[in-house]
Amino acid sequence: MLHCPENLSANVSLLPTNFQPYKVGGWSPAVAYKNLSLRRQRHPKDKESHPLPTYKWRLVISYDGTRYSGWQYQQSIPTVQCKVEEALTRITKLERKHLCLVGAGRTDAGVHAWGQVAHFVTPFNYECLEGFHRALNGGLPPDIRIREISSVLPEFHARFSVKSKTYNYKIYNDAVMDPIQRHYVYHSNYKLNPTAMKDAANYFVGKHDFSAFANASHNDGIPNPVKNILRFHVNEMGPLLQIEVEGSGFLYKQVRNMVAIMLQVGREAVPAEIVPMILESRDRKELAKYTLAVPPHGLCLFGVKYNDDHFNIPSATSFGMHHTITKCKLPFY
Repeated sequence: MLHCPENLSANVSLLPTNFQPYKVGGWSPAVAYKNLSLRRQRHPKDKESHPLPTYKWRLVISYDGTRYSGWQYQQSIPTVQCKVEEALTRITKLERKHLCLVGAGRTDAGVHAWGQVAHFVTPFNYECLEGFHRALNGGLPPDIRIREISSVLPEFHARFSVKSKTYNYKIYNDAVMDPIQRHYVYHSNYKLNPTAMKDAANYFVGKHDFSAFANASHNDGIPNPVKNILRFHVNEMGPLLQIEVEGSGFLYKQVRNMVAIMLQVGREAVPAEIVPMILESRDRKELAKYTLAVPPHGLCLFGVKYNDDHFNIPSATSFGMHHTITKCKLPFY
């Protein structure tokens, strides 16, 4: 049963009538309503209002995006957010609109993630996260896994608190594609020049207007086209080329468009100096003269960085649990 202070009893209607908080070491009403004034604070861009004091939780999510139409929730087709929300709803007994799940980045259909970050809220506290973590992964399909769960300060926002994001794009540069990697690596049977690609990558580093490298998006309105690329590396691993880029943020399909022109440079179809020319044009049509965006399956959201002060809250973090055997049942010979 949910117990509230007398002045908050009217707000219990936030929860479903059949609400039973998931028992993972229990939740404490005393803890749940401690520091009420602090817990009422939240990130100014949070869209939902929460009459009860809320607890905010951070998820680090890994997924194979092959079967999904991207991260963001859509009613009629499967997305990663849909699957995570379904699992959270079953465990917490909260409705989707009360969980307020938000991801750091809205990856496209077919794009993978190793370090997607999301947050959600609950009106109750979990004192132990390991059991909750295990139950959550148990309710997800095998191509989605929660790698980490931790509590965060109310001011934390998975999308708007981001300092930087890192994406990887993998290219298999050989005459014959490795079939085991076909869902995660783009195949280029043109012999590429990695040195020329590294020269092209250097032109992207720094603060630029990336309008020429962005496809039109109907979701973000008119985003700021000026982004800061912190590093852009081309790593050679035998026939595999891994392109790794970290930036303050990215426009819609920006990474795939940048990789596309780098491929043209690597094929020696155009010189590396084409990159600053396209950047200066600020015109998507200029890039279209040379290339189209590379396919999504080679792209992976590798990680998201935040300020450490969002995590200075004395609470447990779960990285998952290993099974242990206390006694060997087979004799040694």
